[in-house]
Amino acid sequence: MYLSKMPLNRRRRGAVKLLSSPQAMHAAVQSAFAPGSFVESEGRALWRVDELGRDGIALYVVSPVEPDLSHVVEQAGWQTGEMWKSVEYGGFLAGLRAGQRWGFRLRANPVHSVYKSDKAWGDTKPVAHLTVKHQQTWLLDRAAKCGFAIPDGPQHEAALRVVDRSTLKFNKGGHSVTIGTATFEGVLQVEDPVLLRSVLTNGLGRAKAYGCGLITLAPLGIG
Repeated sequence: MYLSKMPLNRRRRGAVKLLSSPQAMHAAVQSAFAPGSFVESEGRALWRVDELGRDGIALYVVSPVEPDLSHVVEQAGWQTGEMWKSVEYGGFLAGLRAGQRWGFRLRANPVHSVYKSDKAWGDTKPVAHLTVKHQQTWLLDRAAKCGFAIPDGPQHEAALRVVDRSTLKFNKGGHSVTIGTATFEGVLQVEDPVLLRSVLTNGLGRAKAYGCGLITLAPLGIG
């Protein structure tokens, strides 16, 4: 597995296009891998775009094989300095142990199922959670099945906050698609390293093709 980070230059026309279209960004990330790259590999390519302070913005990718992001650099990156960096991720994943605590960041698509009013009983559809409280509850409800717990913070509430929320709207196959996203930051404690490794490499929740589901960890105090 590999974890890659690529600074984006938001002043470039290509960057504006990629940042405004999750479909275009997904296609750009997928093009970083040769056809058939994932056939014999576990996991999938996950990506997320993070704001890094006032002017910085970066693309993160976790993938079973090392990506070649040259074409993304040509469209939307910086032509000087370190254009992107990929590090081997398997050693870090293998070192996860129960009881460890890490800072985490996750952009997700928190949804719940509702019954369709015009369909037979049992036919449901996913509907986005709209409030911060419901979005936090969505993640807390899934933590145990994902191999981690979120401990209490200094105020005896879960060490978890929603730092950004947005709605993605685009057309796909002639249909309008709307995806509600929430970006979480907080502290997690490893409970089941095997389950957590799977989530770190396969993603959490829906809309993984559109920049959701990638959890990244960092030592506490670094963010």
